Amino acid sequence: MFKKILIANRGEIACRVIATARKLGIATVAVYSDADRDALHVLHADEAVNIGPPPPRESYLAVDKILAACHATGAEAIHPGYGFLSENADFARQVEAAGITFIGPKPDSIRAMGDKIASKQLAIAAKVNTIPGCPDVVTDAADAVRIAREVGYPVMIKASAGGGGKGLRGAHNDLEAAEGCETCRAEAMTSFGDDRIFIEKFIEEPRHIEIQVLGDAHGNIVHLFERECSIQRRHQKVIEEAPSPFLDDATRRAMGEQAVALARAVNYQSAGTVEFVVGKDRGFYFLEMNTRLQVEHPVTEMITGLDLVELMIRVAAGERLPFRQDELQIRGWAIECRINAEDSLRNFLPSAGRLIRYQPPETVPGCVRVDTGVYEGGEIATDYDSMIAKLVCHGATRTEALARMRDALNAFVIRGVSSNSAFQAALTCHPRFEEGRLTTAFIAEEFPNGFQGADLPPGAAEFLAAVAAAVHRIYLERASRIQGQVPGHELRIGEDFVVINDDTEFEVSVWRVPDGCDVRIQGLTHAIRCAWRFGDILLRGTFDGAPFCVQVERPGLRYRLSCMGVQLEYSVLPRRAAELLRLMPRKQPPDLSKFLLSPMPGLLVEVAVEHGQEVKAGQRLVVIEAMKMQNTLRAERDGTVAELLAQPGEGLAVDQAIMRFA
Repeated sequence: MFKKILIANRGEIACRVIATARKLGIATVAVYSDADRDALHVLHADEAVNIGPPPPRESYLAVDKILAACHATGAEAIHPGYGFLSENADFARQVEAAGITFIGPKPDSIRAMGDKIASKQLAIAAKVNTIPGCPDVVTDAADAVRIAREVGYPVMIKASAGGGGKGLRGAHNDLEAAEGCETCRAEAMTSFGDDRIFIEKFIEEPRHIEIQVLGDAHGNIVHLFERECSIQRRHQKVIEEAPSPFLDDATRRAMGEQAVALARAVNYQSAGTVEFVVGKDRGFYFLEMNTRLQVEHPVTEMITGLDLVELMIRVAAGERLPFRQDELQIRGWAIECRINAEDSLRNFLPSAGRLIRYQPPETVPGCVRVDTGVYEGGEIATDYDSMIAKLVCHGATRTEALARMRDALNAFVIRGVSSNSAFQAALTCHPRFEEGRLTTAFIAEEFPNGFQGADLPPGAAEFLAAVAAAVHRIYLERASRIQGQVPGHELRIGEDFVVINDDTEFEVSVWRVPDGCDVRIQGLTHAIRCAWRFGDILLRGTFDGAPFCVQVERPGLRYRLSCMGVQLEYSVLPRRAAELLRLMPRKQPPDLSKFLLSPMPGLLVEVAVEHGQEVKAGQRLVVIEAMKMQNTLRAERDGTVAELLAQPGEGLAVDQAIMRFA
């Protein structure tokens, strides 16, 4: 077994590898860019080596610097994590040539499966079901249109060296094919240094289901069942679960056998994933093979009881797999939510900044797990991906796992940057998700206009108003104990209030009891029992005996309550004050319709219009790159560009003006 390994990665996955290495008694070396000087993986590793400036090409993709760090620290092996160099066959070959063990598959396997065009041909030879399409490399936009017409719309345009949703676009017509070609090639070159793309037929009502495989150097290859990864946005996975609520035993077995056959065809040695698209008739077709550890590997670990990182290390050290296929079985159900730094209410645009508050839910072995690479006070930068944490919950059944996930999401406190935790909560509460009726178009179909906040479940408005009233009553009790009050004018706490949210009002009465409050609302009295203290964000308690968890804050004179993907602000006023408030005029927001504002922090890559140019609704205006993704901003209406306020190459802040219209 190795005595010391280097992790050629950052963030959550670097911390994940360090944890398993420590369990095995292996010393670890972290590498970091200038932007990650104070990152969690640097703090957790036994040693850390700076490898350059923030841009990945100058640090995490700089092979010579990583190998130099390995030699300088005496590391015997390198674990690449996922992303960056993890599927780079040349890197794996250089590692081996330097006398260092690569904790992953052999370079030839990576090369064969990392190229989507070549891997499809190998899959056909191995008698694995494949998607109809054209395996030839697309040369330009005109070629993309020609091939797309031959294959037949709709089609998928894919980067040959792609992964993680980079360099992937759907096209339903010639215009989308031409634009998708250029965008995919640009993203692929930026992310992978390879701009080759190809086109395949798009499968209607598709599910994305993948099979985890594991092989050793002694010819043993097994599969660890499937993961359902159909909940995606812009081809990025959002929620994963294992097993799939869709597969039957026969399909599961057939997919597993084909995945093993493909892995055997390339003499696969390590953990890898064979991805399939599955139609509504349970017909399945090979998509690609990821020759690395997947982001969503924890759900497989939860249902099998195995540590995939440990198995990768042991296989790389020459050990045999300690089990046969017939010894593996599915135990319960696991669901993973990716908690990302993005503003769900602003079309999921990237968010960045300092984590003013970061309080993950309490972990419970075998039930609730949080994999993260950040900490309170740390910074989410725009140089890398937007992941904050992976929240994984396990239960004996899917229903139990889902209930634990909802509670954990309610208890996940993130402040300072926007996150998608509310959107995740809304997804897990969606009736269609509960039923397991999933496709890769789920989010596009159920949230066609983006996420505007979760719908209030029946009774939720009254529940949150009652909690706001109870919180206000506890606050008043605290205020009444402040010393120095003028005799005869001490704060008197009443029992009757009006709880106001926008145009909704509830008349309530609140009585303090030793372990909480009794609240009368809508003619019913409810028992709220809690030990909450003013200043705590998390309020856990019971509502008429049923447990609940709500996040509570007090911005100004209002109470902000967050729960079940819903965030509402309440004013709790005496009835006379509520009457006077109804007479007050409301301040109108400023008119910013003549400005194009940056909806995210990022790099202004392109300005597609000029001063004085007339633009039409839907016309491309600018391209902003943030967290390795290119985002195109288009005109909302016809107009004329009166002034350009930012130039290509300039870093943008959120809501910074880019141009003004006449």
